[in-house]
Amino acid sequence: MRLPKYLAAVALSVAMLLPFQPARAADETIKIGFIGPFSGAFAPQGDAFLKQLQFSLDAVNAKGGALGKKFEIVTFDDKIQPAEALIALKAATDQNIPFVLQCIGSNVAAAMEDGVAKYNARNPDRRVLYMNCAALSDELTNENCDFWHFRFVGNVSMRVETMVRSLPKDLKTVYLINQDYLYGQSIEANLRRFLAKLRPDIKIVGSDLVPLGKVKDFSPYITKVKASGAEALLTSNWGVDFNQLMKGGVDSGLAIGYYTFSAHLNGGPTSMGEAGVGRVHSVVDFHENIPAERGDKEGDAWMAAFRTRTLDFDYVWGNYRTMFEMLRDAVNQAGTTDALKVALALEGLQVTDLAGQVNTMRKIDHQMLVPFFQAQFSKGVKYDSEKTGFGWKTENMVPAADLDQPTTCKMKRPSGA
Repeated sequence: MRLPKYLAAVALSVAMLLPFQPARAADETIKIGFIGPFSGAFAPQGDAFLKQLQFSLDAVNAKGGALGKKFEIVTFDDKIQPAEALIALKAATDQNIPFVLQCIGSNVAAAMEDGVAKYNARNPDRRVLYMNCAALSDELTNENCDFWHFRFVGNVSMRVETMVRSLPKDLKTVYLINQDYLYGQSIEANLRRFLAKLRPDIKIVGSDLVPLGKVKDFSPYITKVKASGAEALLTSNWGVDFNQLMKGGVDSGLAIGYYTFSAHLNGGPTSMGEAGVGRVHSVVDFHENIPAERGDKEGDAWMAAFRTRTLDFDYVWGNYRTMFEMLRDAVNQAGTTDALKVALALEGLQVTDLAGQVNTMRKIDHQMLVPFFQAQFSKGVKYDSEKTGFGWKTENMVPAADLDQPTTCKMKRPSGA
């Protein structure tokens, strides 16, 4: 029966006033909202992360994706600002995207973790899962842990323990330079803690916290390092802050060892060039020469395939493949993209990574247990970095079992979990 014209008009007006409810994003593909910096000083990192994520996800999709559907990345710009990240989170949830992914900036991650928890409490029928692929501060899976947050990468203390265990036995004096925000502060605190615990023979002769992304000229800091007499510089600086720090050291002829957590990230190899060979060391999740070092033909083929995509930067986040394989397995096991069921399926899940090591998603705090490597910038490697002719060579590996550190997490689990 057709409605009279005036009733049809009323019905149309009412419908226009109702909130728009988009179709569930998973109807055609399983969408993952990637929130990262795509403008501003750290935009190159956002672009590099996205390309590595997409390469990793393409491999999972090539093997069938999950539930017979492919995964799809949808990007949102957060300018590495917590407030912008929360705006991006709202945009993602407005589109009913079931998984949100964030990798860059622990200050952003802290806001995201809180924002996702509050959103899920308000929307129990439309909850989302927060996948953290590179925000590293310990607090995120310790005192600030949350059920809806899963970290698919090792945390700060795991990295710092790897570095301290890998320092030369005859090293006696170090200088610390770190960025003045949650991640850098956490690195400094852990460096002091693990040096005191594992290497009490090493003396810290100076330290600085530098404003994130604000220092254009690091020469005053380099002058202080020189004056301190330090034999090595320990730094968590990344992105433009590492590149400028390294440039200042090269320009001033600072001939000491650099022990870093980010020299391998995009821009780092170019900024140091030959001056970094044999002197720059980086704690890494992964580097492109590991499969060749192991004689792993499948892993080496993966690296060769990535090199057909780009030579602008290295494939350094081996955990991205692990993360997407874990997500695929969890979604298939759950039989749905429902956040609660996928979260339960992720807990305790294990996947073998590109380095041939087993990674485990720990249930008590949703921290993935991973091995770490310390690598040296070197000549004579199979895959060089950023067309420099130099690349990374493994010096030391600390297995995941040795980095299974205690947690202070007291996770509040939702009903049904």
